[in-house]
Amino acid sequence: MSDTTQLPTFIGALDRASEWFGRTLAWLIIIMMLIQFAIVLLRYAFSVNSIFMQELVMYMHASVFMLAAAYTFRHDGHVRVDIFYRGMTPRRQALINVVGIITLLIPVMIFIIASSLGYVANSWRIMETSPDYGGIPAVYALKTLIPLFAVLMIVQGVIEIVRNGYVMAGRIVPSATGGNHLEERV
Repeated sequence: MSDTTQLPTFIGALDRASEWFGRTLAWLIIIMMLIQFAIVLLRYAFSVNSIFMQELVMYMHASVFMLAAAYTFRHDGHVRVDIFYRGMTPRRQALINVVGIITLLIPVMIFIIASSLGYVANSWRIMETSPDYGGIPAVYALKTLIPLFAVLMIVQGVIEIVRNGYVMAGRIVPSATGGNHLEERV
């Protein structure tokens, strides 16, 4: 990953915010694991069941999955079939990235926003709650993650367009990974 100081000030600030947000969300995984452990312990050791705690784990899982997608995208951790991409020059890879973001990522994210706004707005209008007694009374907040996910992905997409534009212009030299992708280092 290239240094954000090479990016324009505003884009660099957004990129650093994305990095911070993703790292902060990672802590939810530990908290989620501890709550899940408590659920199992309470259920099997004390025969106590908590719908609220079970839903809390689901809400945290959804939050990590939806909100950390932009962080994963920032670190090129998304699924890529790179049969041809891997052998390309960094400038050609940057061009492929920009074309993919503009023609695929952004239109799909706009579609997600457009198609989910009514769904989310209706949930907020009725202040939708859990259908289970003792559940979290904020299903509307959970549903809000859908358009928020798409907005974060668009913002990260714009950051990546600028970053890749700088690579194509020769203003940023991508870090050399020696041809080893994450899946090959395992």
